[in-house]
Amino acid sequence: TLCQNHTDFPSHEMHDLNFLNAVYCVGNYKEIFYSDTDIDRGMNKINNGTGMLYATPFGKLNMDKNNDIGPSRTLTKIKKEKKLKCGVVVPDDFEGNLSESDKLVGMSIDYCHALAAAIFIGDFKKVDFFKFSGSDDSFLDALANESIDVLVGGRINRKHDFDGFHFSTPYYYGNESAIDDVNAYSIATRATRDQDDALFRSFVNCIVLAIIYAQENGIQRETSIDMPLVPVFGTSLTWALRDAIAYTGNYDELYSKHFHRDGANFAEEKRGRNTLNKGGPMMISFPNSPQ
Repeated sequence: TLCQNHTDFPSHEMHDLNFLNAVYCVGNYKEIFYSDTDIDRGMNKINNGTGMLYATPFGKLNMDKNNDIGPSRTLTKIKKEKKLKCGVVVPDDFEGNLSESDKLVGMSIDYCHALAAAIFIGDFKKVDFFKFSGSDDSFLDALANESIDVLVGGRINRKHDFDGFHFSTPYYYGNESAIDDVNAYSIATRATRDQDDALFRSFVNCIVLAIIYAQENGIQRETSIDMPLVPVFGTSLTWALRDAIAYTGNYDELYSKHFHRDGANFAEEKRGRNTLNKGGPMMISFPNSPQ
């Protein structure tokens, strides 16, 4: 039957898996965890367009001297090359200059500058940009063969989870209905089993979270010194979060920079999911989630 237990998995290929069998056998999220509809489910509800920005707690950031994880191969390579190589996905009709872009493209570029500032002790200019069209997958090849270190401006697409790529916490959400797949944009990195790459992925995600954390804690560009130290990534990167926020400021400062240039009124109620989550719904489905 569809719901029988297997002691020996017959295949390791994604295309042989039918993830909808899980729903058929055990039900959807609400059926599994919440039989009482009157329970206050807090964040554990489907998000229909309210704030989704939430900085997962950093946890222990101090280095345990007895558990030295060593330097990241990827971070070491980037420092040796003295530049971060950042791929940027742009719309097919994009004709502008990357460095002068606003809206989502400009915001995405600033996340690369934030990474560069974090890696190179505040020098946000140490980054080379490579432009890619969103209509083809050439950016995935560039990320896979290490022609670029990170990719910004691309939508989270769960089919790529099985292709060796990892997506950070989203930094921008679309306004699609929860009934449809919601577009979310993050920083993509390689996702190999190499512990060094895992450490780099964690570092990248910390920078994305740092900008949201700064917003949550009222930290601005001029008060970036209030960001926590992060010796866990090595002594040379202890100030990484402070250096990143010294460049970008908090999320509102970054959002205003790129979506408020023309004087438009981007009050919170008009920003959809791109505002702080205050305990409300946080559940959405990303494009191409396994079925």
